[in-house]
Amino acid sequence: MPPPPERGRSTGRSAIEPTHIQRRRRTEALAELVRQVREDDEGRDVDEGYESVPLPTRRTLPPSDDDTEELTPVPAARNPTGTRRRTALAVGVAAALTGITLALLLSGAYQNDASRTGAGARTPAAPVGRASSGAPDPDGAGTLRQGDSGPEVTALQQRLLRIPNVYGDGATDGTFDAPLADAVARFQLWYGIRGDESGVYGDDTRADLESRTTLP
Repeated sequence: MPPPPERGRSTGRSAIEPTHIQRRRRTEALAELVRQVREDDEGRDVDEGYESVPLPTRRTLPPSDDDTEELTPVPAARNPTGTRRRTALAVGVAAALTGITLALLLSGAYQNDASRTGAGARTPAAPVGRASSGAPDPDGAGTLRQGDSGPEVTALQQRLLRIPNVYGDGATDGTFDAPLADAVARFQLWYGIRGDESGVYGDDTRADLESRTTLP
């Protein structure tokens, strides 16, 4: 270990300068500053007329009915344009249905009147063996109906006997009775003859039956 240098003699080395100096914190000054700030805050509250109030908690102050308020329901927005359109459409559909119904009713009434008028306008021809009034028969000049008699009725009976299951074992006595009228109506239905009245032996029924049968 080298001996310490003598006092007043330079050793040739540079002196070491301190980088920082540590000193004791002035805690008393900090505490004094905090105390002054608190006193200023308390004095300001007193001067301005305020006082410190502890905040309430949920347990101490339960909610009451006065604190709540029921909101008034807001009505739904209306669309006057769409309402008018739907109303006009409904009225139009109802008017159309009413018009169609009236047209159908008038058409049916007209057809019924026409059929009644046509039926009333027909003048039955006088049967064979009875005096004829001279009025034309709508089913033809040689029309035969129930109540007629004569050789033409016999020919009709003979022809119907040649059609299977139409007249069966019917008589050929020359009298146009109810069984013969039923046989004529059956023949008209089975073979689709619509030009004559049902059960009346008119021109259309005669032409179809004569085309299907022959007499000896």
